[in-house]
Amino acid sequence: MKVGAALVERQATDSEIGTGLDSAWSVIRTGLRRDVGARLFDQWLKPARLGDYCPESQTLDLLVATDFSANFVSGQFGDRLRMAWRSAGVGVREVRVRRAPDACGPRLLEVAPSIQTEPVMEEAIVASNFQPRHRLDDFVVGDTNRLAWSAAQAMAGEAQPRFTPLFIHGGTGQGKTHLLHGIAAAFSAHSPKAPVLYMSAERFMMEFVNAMRANETMAFKARLRAARLLLIDDIQFIAGKGSTQEEFLHTINDLIDSGARIVVTADRAPQRLESIDARILSRLAGGLVADIRPADLDLRLAILESKRALAGDMIVPDMVIDFLARSIRSNVRELEGGFNKLVAYGQLTGRAIDLDFAQQMLADAVRANARRITVDEIQKACAAHFKIDPAEMRSKRRARAVARPRQVAMYLAKKMTPRSLPEIGRIFGGRDHSTVIHAVRTIEALRETSPDMDADVRALQRLLEG
Repeated sequence: MKVGAALVERQATDSEIGTGLDSAWSVIRTGLRRDVGARLFDQWLKPARLGDYCPESQTLDLLVATDFSANFVSGQFGDRLRMAWRSAGVGVREVRVRRAPDACGPRLLEVAPSIQTEPVMEEAIVASNFQPRHRLDDFVVGDTNRLAWSAAQAMAGEAQPRFTPLFIHGGTGQGKTHLLHGIAAAFSAHSPKAPVLYMSAERFMMEFVNAMRANETMAFKARLRAARLLLIDDIQFIAGKGSTQEEFLHTINDLIDSGARIVVTADRAPQRLESIDARILSRLAGGLVADIRPADLDLRLAILESKRALAGDMIVPDMVIDFLARSIRSNVRELEGGFNKLVAYGQLTGRAIDLDFAQQMLADAVRANARRITVDEIQKACAAHFKIDPAEMRSKRRARAVARPRQVAMYLAKKMTPRSLPEIGRIFGGRDHSTVIHAVRTIEALRETSPDMDADVRALQRLLEG
C-alpha cells in the first residue's frame, strides 16, 4: 500500500472511531442519568463532553468546566464511567476526567504511523494531559512528605539528578501517584521530546506476558529502553513473578547505564518487600529511598486550606476544616474526598456548610477513622510531656507546675474524647464539671497568647492521634 493511501485509510479509521465514541457516549449518558438520578447527572455529568482519545493506550478524556468538577466527577463517578465505557465495546479501557482546555471537540492523539521505525510509546505521557492537581507545585508539603517531594523535584529538574532510581514508599492515598504524575509533567515541560513511560507494575507484567505469547518481546524491550523517564507504580505487585522480575531487572539496569531516570513506588520500604528478587531490591535501595508517612494534623489542615482556596463561592468555616482534619486521618485521598463531598452537597442543596452539616454528611467516614483515645492515655501523655508523675493528674495539689499540665489534659480530654464534662471531672480526682470548663477556657486563652502553650498542645495532639 502506498503512503498516501495509508494516510487516507488512517483518516477514515479515525473518523469511524470518533463516530463510535459519540454514539457510545449518548447511550452511556442515558444509563448514567437513570443510575445516579436526574439531579446528580444534570449537575455533574451532563456538562461533560468527549475530549482526546488515544487508541494506543485506549484512554479517553472527558472534559468538564473546572478543576473542582474534574476532581469531584473523577472521585465520585470514576469507576462507574470506566465500567460503562469498557462495556460499550468501543476500545476504551481507561477514562480520565479533566478541565477542558481552550480547544474543543474530540480528537485522536497522534500515533506513530506504521512506516516509522522508532518504537511506539504506548503509554507515553505528555505533560498537557495531566490535571493541575497532579503538578508538583500543587503538592502540599509537610514534615511527613518533604523528603519525597524534594526528591521528586530533583528527579524532574533539568539538571541530571545525582541519584537514580528514586524509590518512594508509603500507604494508600498518601500522594505517591500525585508525585509520579507531577514528575512526568515537570520533566516533559523542559524536555518535550524525551520519551516518558508511566505504568503500574501490574500493567508491566501483563504487557510482558502478552509480548512473550505474541513473540514480540524485542519490541517490548525496545519500547521500555527508549524511555528517558520511566515511572513504575506499586512495584509490590510483581512479587513472586520470576520472569517478570528478571525482565524488570534488565530494564532498570539498561536504563541506569544509559543515564535515564527511574522512579518506582511501593506500599513499603525495599527491605520489607517480600518475594522480590534480591538484585532488584539492591538496585532500588541503591538510589534514593524516600518515605511518605501518614499526614499529621498540621499537614491535613494545610491540605484542606488549599482545597478551600479552590472551592469558589462556597464558604467552609474554620471549625469544619478543623473537624475534617481531626476526624479523617487514614489518608489524604479520603480527606480530600470528604471535603469534596461537603462542597458538592452544599452546592446541590443550597445549604450552608456548618459543623452539624459536616458531621451528618461524613458520619460514616468519621466512624471508619475513629480511634478511641482514652482520658487515661491523655493523662499519661501530658504527664510525660510536662515531666510530672501521672498520679498528679488526680491529686489535689494546686502548684502551678502540676495544675497547668492537669488543665491541658482536661482540655484535650474535652476536645478528643466523647466524655461529658462531669465524667472528665470525676476521672481527674472527682472534680466538679465547672473545674473542667475553667481548664478548657484557660488553655484556649493561653493558646491565643502563648506560642509555647500552643506548640505544647499541638505536639500532644499529634502524639495522641498518631
